[in-house]
Amino acid sequence: MTKARKLRELMARPGPIVIIGAHNGLSAKIGEEAGFDGLWASGFEISASYAVPDANILTMAENLQAAKMMNNTSLPVVADCDNGYGNAVNVVRCVEEYEAAGIAAICMEDNIFPKRCSFYAGVKRELADVEEHALKVRAAKATQKDRDFVVIARTEALIAGWGMEEALRRGRAYADAGADMVLIHSKSKDPDEVLSFARAWDRPNTPLVCVPTIYRTTSVDTLHKAGFKLIIFANHAIRSSIKAMTETLQTLKREMYTGSVDDKVVPLERVYQLVGVDKMKQEESSFLPSGSPGVTAVILAAGQSQGLLPLTEELPKPMLDLKGKSILERQIDVLNACGVKDVAVVRGYKKEAIKVPNARFYDNDEYATTNEVVSLFRASKELSGPFLFLYGDIVFERGHLEKLLKSPADISIVIDRAYAEGQRPKDARGVPDLVALKDAQEAGYRFVGAEAPHRVARVGRAIPAGEAHGEFVGMAMFTAKGARLLTDCYHQLQESRAKGGFHEAESLRNATFTDLLQELIDRGADVQAIDVYKGWLEIDTFEDYRRAWALIKE
Repeated sequence: MTKARKLRELMARPGPIVIIGAHNGLSAKIGEEAGFDGLWASGFEISASYAVPDANILTMAENLQAAKMMNNTSLPVVADCDNGYGNAVNVVRCVEEYEAAGIAAICMEDNIFPKRCSFYAGVKRELADVEEHALKVRAAKATQKDRDFVVIARTEALIAGWGMEEALRRGRAYADAGADMVLIHSKSKDPDEVLSFARAWDRPNTPLVCVPTIYRTTSVDTLHKAGFKLIIFANHAIRSSIKAMTETLQTLKREMYTGSVDDKVVPLERVYQLVGVDKMKQEESSFLPSGSPGVTAVILAAGQSQGLLPLTEELPKPMLDLKGKSILERQIDVLNACGVKDVAVVRGYKKEAIKVPNARFYDNDEYATTNEVVSLFRASKELSGPFLFLYGDIVFERGHLEKLLKSPADISIVIDRAYAEGQRPKDARGVPDLVALKDAQEAGYRFVGAEAPHRVARVGRAIPAGEAHGEFVGMAMFTAKGARLLTDCYHQLQESRAKGGFHEAESLRNATFTDLLQELIDRGADVQAIDVYKGWLEIDTFEDYRRAWALIKE
């Protein structure tokens, strides 16, 4: 059903049609949400939104563009087309363009060009010849292709002070020329003029329209009973927005902090809802190529490092500088370059120092007495869908992340196969997280990692060096299914293994990420390994830090 057909059905039903003035897509959306029958593409509002007078300063194209934005709702749009933007030839073009854009109706007034807003005081006001405006109406009706398209003729005779008889003469002429509706405008503070016009109106097949801007205490019910079918609340959206913006901006300028206007502004979520962010997300999920991964990165940055003292006395390890950027910033740069824009960081030690833009933060204030698993589940809100897991003290090549993102497995981890060749630095601190694979490809001279991931048999620090096929890099990915397996496992463990040892840890609270991975493997989960060969650094000691400075070029 076209919007013009919708308007025709409203004209045929009992009761009044009440439409609201708008000036852009947002005001139109709010008008639709408020429950009005239609939208008035108000010349007054559109001009004001450009900060120019309502005096034919804007072109037809500018007004049409605004009407098109308003037409992105379910409501029919009635467009205020001033005086048709010229003579009858201009009106032909006007109808062609507005009808092609799906606008339901146009309204043309009998002011001469350039028009002046009806309520501007002290301006010269002349009306077009009656016959000339009637011929504009005939031109409009002869041009329209859709028989449902509505042409409203508006007379300004009462505004110009030309009297009731002239107003009726003009209204009748326009109705006889084929106008579908006639709008009688008045700037009187009481409704007597328009009510008198309605009582004298003798063209019952041409419904009447009014705009009760000045006679503002008169109800829709009163106007409808008097004979008006269409009532337009013409300019209240722009006027209310000016009041709200003025109060808000003056308060901001006076107080100089954004929280001072919290009671004057809607939450950002309200804006998202109006502009259709949820719909956009659905479309991204359905139609964007798989190169946009749609995953969240969860970075663990809670622990306190002893191996980098005194560098970490006042600064957490992920915020240590590496040639102008922190470790955490370098991680986020690589994530963003691979299309991963949603980043969550779990903080703990010196948490106030962890500041990076466009990231969400979760805090493990028990970082001194807990370990990685507790930190991970501090960000449990981020674990409901596909997500990446990263240690906060590693730097890595972009290719490693790209390879991980392409993995088809529900649970994937990145392992460095160089470990099997004894390539781990001799000064590396602590025991590494090792990985033993099932049916592993042998590493060695000129090793090329397998393109497809292969299954992990064991992961942890207790694996004998001779049985390990690689070292866990500190990067993993979970699909939505993998994330459910992980979270279900953890919640079950909280109930059944809250006390006592847990794999290589003293308890679940002290468990590492690899302890939880091993639990998943023991329960039958398919954890797959992605092979890489070097191309990453764990920064856990001063020697690691020095090495990173030497190897990173910029």
